[in-house]
Amino acid sequence: MNIKKSILLRVRVAFLLVALFAIAIVVKTGLIQFAEGEKWTEMAEQINVKYKTVKATRGNIYSDNGSLLATSLPFYKLAFDATISNEEVFNQGVDSLAYLLSNFFRDESKDTYKRKLKNARAKNRQYLVLNRKMVGYQDKKKMSQWPIFRQGQMKGGVIFEKIDRRFHPFDNLSRRTIGFINENSRGAGLEYSFNEQLAGKDGEALYQKLAGGGEKPLFDSNDVKTENGYDIETTIDINLQDVTETALLRALEHHNADYGVVVVMEVATGEIKAISNLSKSKSGYYHERYNYAVGGLREPGSTFKLATMIALLEDTNISLSDSIDTGNGVLQFYKNTVKDHEQGGYGTITVQQAFEKSSNVAMAKLVDKHFGLDPDRFLSYIDHLGLSQPLGLQIKGEGIPKIKRPNDKSWSGITLPWMAYGYGLELTPIQSLALYNAVANDGKLIKPILVKKIRRADKVLEEYNTVVLNKKICSDETLEKLKIMLEGVVERGTAENINNSYYKIAGKTGTAQILDKGKYTKRYLTSFAGYFPADEPRYSAIVLIKNPQGYKQYGSSVAAPVFKEIADNIYSRDIDMHKPMPKEYIAEEDVFPVIKSGNYEELSLVCNELGIKNLRGNSVEDWVTTAAQGDSILWKDNSVSTKFVPNVKGMTLRDALYLLESCGLRVNIKGKGRVSKQSQYPGSKVLRGSTVTIELS
Repeated sequence: MNIKKSILLRVRVAFLLVALFAIAIVVKTGLIQFAEGEKWTEMAEQINVKYKTVKATRGNIYSDNGSLLATSLPFYKLAFDATISNEEVFNQGVDSLAYLLSNFFRDESKDTYKRKLKNARAKNRQYLVLNRKMVGYQDKKKMSQWPIFRQGQMKGGVIFEKIDRRFHPFDNLSRRTIGFINENSRGAGLEYSFNEQLAGKDGEALYQKLAGGGEKPLFDSNDVKTENGYDIETTIDINLQDVTETALLRALEHHNADYGVVVVMEVATGEIKAISNLSKSKSGYYHERYNYAVGGLREPGSTFKLATMIALLEDTNISLSDSIDTGNGVLQFYKNTVKDHEQGGYGTITVQQAFEKSSNVAMAKLVDKHFGLDPDRFLSYIDHLGLSQPLGLQIKGEGIPKIKRPNDKSWSGITLPWMAYGYGLELTPIQSLALYNAVANDGKLIKPILVKKIRRADKVLEEYNTVVLNKKICSDETLEKLKIMLEGVVERGTAENINNSYYKIAGKTGTAQILDKGKYTKRYLTSFAGYFPADEPRYSAIVLIKNPQGYKQYGSSVAAPVFKEIADNIYSRDIDMHKPMPKEYIAEEDVFPVIKSGNYEELSLVCNELGIKNLRGNSVEDWVTTAAQGDSILWKDNSVSTKFVPNVKGMTLRDALYLLESCGLRVNIKGKGRVSKQSQYPGSKVLRGSTVTIELS
């Protein structure tokens, strides 16, 4: 043990001698100079360096046509290192620089800025914040050419501290779905759900702390470079999103409702094309505060009767023509009462009529009769339809359905019949929509999707395709009966007010009393879920509006008209939905040369050169359309405004491009010749940056 201690002691002495020898050499060569006061302070500041996190630039969020929904824009805080600038350069430029700062920020006088700069120079301040206001990139470029600043950071002392800010080009459109992320990595929507991809990887850089509180970057080989975030491409159609929010807002304001939800989805793909959640603030204005479509659990009411009919048609031998006695619309279940909204009831009606007229009594009687002794059998259909589990959406915060079971303490003799017409269970609006979409999609239940691609620039890193949750929710025979009933609701039933002769709508209204503190109130949750065109479904949608005021408080009069307004707009913009016009209504060709629409002066000149009589009439606009009048052409005004989509049908490609691009629209061209079709309806409000497709023939 003594030998070991002796060896350890000798080693320690040797290390001490080496250390003392090294210190002596350093002191002798002047590498360390002991000083007092200011010299020591300066030396301490010079070595006051540390590695600091450098934020990566966050990825962009795009709509389905490439329009920006969210992006990060660089802003800069302007500071000044007064110790760097050359004395002569400073004195020559300080007066002009003070004037430019005062003129730009307009908060302090030129003399005040000049005094600030000179005081900082006198006190050798390394970091002076010239103004707390952030400046944009273009302003930064201008400032970089100002006196003193034009010498750059190392010689002129100008410091631009970059700070990225999230910017939404379309303001509040789908704001809650796009979402947000805060400094604690908490948030909502796509920003939060795809934060890992959007955020990128932060880097590290060496910074020196400056007198005055700022920091200056130092170049170091060990710096870790940032990796900017990936971009995500959503399924949102920005044009349809605008239409959807406008229609919903108009209805909410008209009915003074608490909140409203609309989701529009493509039937075949499950792509969500529009999603809006507007709720009323204390000040009475509507804005996106919570994503009710994804997370808002509520009793679905009569829209759930679709699931009830699937169970009945699949499990029993009932047919749509079978009769059922609903009496006077009041049915007693133990100590509770089921009521139909029709005063006096419907009497004896068919099963199909019971669905079309939304009879609660009929649904409760049918389910109690066929499943009352075996409620698990009914619930197995609910499970099969995917209504008892979350859909597994790409966006976080999805509500978990609440479906009662016979072994639950809250289960009673009225639970099953009440469930038959949408009470005693809770679903999210998007879950109900997925079921209706499955009927439109020939029985295929698919997962709604919001994000299609993750990419870096033009390189696609990940792509999300349609996910099938259930290949067939019911038999083809049942499916055909469901379609008949859903179309009947609009043609003869509770939604007859939205029936039209242009295209067919299929769907179901819903009106559920709102449960508050265990008791049902006289406030209602109105809804309409369905799809269109019914014969060749392209889109499905759900509308839900809570607590409308006034005498209109049913799904048919509150929610259904919103559905139709959105559907009408889609129909007017989607040429493929339109039925071919009968031949007798198509104008005869070759009577005159093909002069249909364009600039008056140019078309008039052509006609005059060809010897074709043309009449100006009351036309005063620069842009005109034509109409035949005997052996002459009559010019008719084609009013053009940058606020509304122009009518370019019949125009040459040159004229059409000029007018559409003047409105701020992006143009997609198909074919050759003159414009025969345009995707955006003439006269509709222009959404700058959106895409309009024109077909030429």
